[in-house]
Amino acid sequence: MSRLAIFIDGGYLDWVQKEIFHTHADLQKLIVELSGDKELYRTYYYHCLPYQSSQPTRDEAMRFSNAQKFFYSIDQLPRFQVRQGKLAYRGNNQEGKPIFEQKRVDILLGTDLVLLAAKQHISEAVIIAGDSDFLPAVEIAKTEGVLIRLYSHPDSIHQELWNAADERCDIDQVFMDKIKR
Repeated sequence: MSRLAIFIDGGYLDWVQKEIFHTHADLQKLIVELSGDKELYRTYYYHCLPYQSSQPTRDEAMRFSNAQKFFYSIDQLPRFQVRQGKLAYRGNNQEGKPIFEQKRVDILLGTDLVLLAAKQHISEAVIIAGDSDFLPAVEIAKTEGVLIRLYSHPDSIHQELWNAADERCDIDQVFMDKIKR
């Protein structure tokens, strides 16, 4: 039986949408495009809520509330699960702007991929990411017989992850036109 799981690094997808294409994807269209005619086991979406200080500004509170609503709404989609990491404050850069780092997101994705592969719940994994932190999980899943299809933007992909994938697909303008809101 051919069953597919989709793994989306939400921070990566956000970056590609905002910085490269200046548009937003419709996640339901994205799921249909990625799954094609295969049976979908589940889509996993990994991200963090935005930073909110102990006495949040109006802007911080609004961003946080909007993200909560967004995560809740997509978590209600059929066969969809939001997995949240934590956002860590890492000080300020030279211009005085705060530096934040996502924590736990990569390990959550990697753990889910390995677990589903080892339990033989999936035969194919579609991953939207560009980060080499997923490499050990990808290699284990492949060893378990899972085909890995990687979607990424050519300007923001770690070469080792690109090389490890069984199939590679570019997130380009044609792809974004199919899935945009």
